[in-house]
Amino acid sequence: MTMGTCSTQAYGEAWYWDNRYAHESSPFDWYQKFPSLAPLIHLYIPHRHHPVLVVGCGNSAFSQDMLDDGYEDVVSIDISSVVIQTMRNKYSNRPQLKYMTMDVRDMSAFQTGSFDAVFDKGTLDSLLCGNDSRQNAVKMLEEVWRVLKDKGVYILITYGAPIYRLHLLRDSCLWTTKLHVIEKLVTEESSEHPKWKLTDPVPLDDDGSNVECSAWKEPHDVHYVYICTKDESLKAGPKHEVVVE
Repeated sequence: MTMGTCSTQAYGEAWYWDNRYAHESSPFDWYQKFPSLAPLIHLYIPHRHHPVLVVGCGNSAFSQDMLDDGYEDVVSIDISSVVIQTMRNKYSNRPQLKYMTMDVRDMSAFQTGSFDAVFDKGTLDSLLCGNDSRQNAVKMLEEVWRVLKDKGVYILITYGAPIYRLHLLRDSCLWTTKLHVIEKLVTEESSEHPKWKLTDPVPLDDDGSNVECSAWKEPHDVHYVYICTKDESLKAGPKHEVVVE
């Protein structure tokens, strides 16, 4: 997949993922694993007892790793009933890990303001690669915004550069947004001498067209991490707004 475009797939359909997970049993983490993202997670979710939602969890070990790191209330959802049953069976001895079959575009099973944080590693990107991509992406973002508490954070890990993602965020909900970057392939050597400190936000303009890219060779060398904070105080302004910090 490139930074802005991808080939259309049935990524928004449950049957596609049911079929895929029926034939792929090995755990797989999209984009980044928990240890590489842990410094950001600790920065933006310092309280381990706050409820956290992981969307499009698949068969990733991410939720388990959060629990092992001390987070006490982790709920994971996926559109595939096949993978959810697999994860329930796998972690049947760990009742703190909750797995639910759910479409991220309709999370009506959750009350408004249920979570302090929502993690997304590739789910939005998958919808943007599917049919009716823009409509489905906006539905997802509106639901994520709804289930977050005010000042809760949506942590979006994506291949999408700001010139593409900021417009989508602006058109969906009321966020205060920060951008971080992380190298795609984090080796022991690169983690000791990173080109850009993960916990330092990257300066960017409102339209995302002037990101400071001098810290890495090519934009495709990194994943982008958007920290989107739900801010109901912005309701007094325009209907849809992204405040870039």
